Amino acid sequence: MLSRAPTAPVRDWYCDSAHWDQFTPRDGDVIIATAPKVGTTWTQQIVSLLVFQNPEPRHLGMLSPWLDCRLQMPLPVALQVLEAQPHRRFVKSHLPMSALPIWDQVNYIHVARDGRDACMSYLNHINGYTPFTWSRLDAVGESDPLLPGAKPRPPRTTREFFHHWLDQGGTRKAELMADAFFEIERTFWAERARPNVLLLHYNDMKADLDGEMRRIAAFLGIPVDEAVWPELVAAADFSAMQRDGGTLMAGVDIAFEGGHTTFLNKGTNGRWQAELTADDLARYRQRVEAELSPGLASWLEHGRLAAGDPKTAAD
Repeated sequence: MLSRAPTAPVRDWYCDSAHWDQFTPRDGDVIIATAPKVGTTWTQQIVSLLVFQNPEPRHLGMLSPWLDCRLQMPLPVALQVLEAQPHRRFVKSHLPMSALPIWDQVNYIHVARDGRDACMSYLNHINGYTPFTWSRLDAVGESDPLLPGAKPRPPRTTREFFHHWLDQGGTRKAELMADAFFEIERTFWAERARPNVLLLHYNDMKADLDGEMRRIAAFLGIPVDEAVWPELVAAADFSAMQRDGGTLMAGVDIAFEGGHTTFLNKGTNGRWQAELTADDLARYRQRVEAELSPGLASWLEHGRLAAGDPKTAAD
């Protein structure tokens, strides 16, 4: 049953939330909804391993389409793929919770990461775009009267991109920048008390992958089979995903220079510490204080293991 209809539609070069109007949910469906470059593919792989209960790598783009995407699989094809799946389905989104329908019978998994880490990873992501990807983005902008035209090219160097990411405000049409990042985090935080919403954090997944996978399995009602569990955890390790990236990310070479090795780059945090100045970091702090409640800001920076469970946070 629909608990809440979308309240804030999104339509930009990357996403169109109206795609979800054509999706028919099944009981037990999983929607993995995140900002870009915070552990989305990692979480898709974990859910895949839990659903299929074996470590065999599978093509995540076909198993778990990015339903609101305007660049990849055409919406009718994505809907057909999902309709044909006999197993438990899991779907990807980069929308804020306010742009998604909330169904009581659907499970929502949100993954977060410190904004500075997400920004550094996003720069690597964009710098890896092939001419084909830029042409697809341009075509979306030029064919949509609600967009201003071809996709603007952001700066390519670290500090310049960080300033662009932090300051490009006023509308998601500018790009998936800090405004959109903070909006995504606020909207999922606001719905965190729902029993069908699970908030994960990149830091926690890196610190205790086994424990976080068990939390996801419990949330989804999937029993842990200890006989195969070590193999599942090993297959979810970042190094294993890099090794299996040719299968997990099959076809990504057309979109990214270097293919899956660019998309699954380093999986590390803290690269911004050597790149950003004290003034840069102070400006980020000011944005965080203006955009987020103290509890959300603490969790976003540190994760559940350090900042406490979001479900019990006062704000």
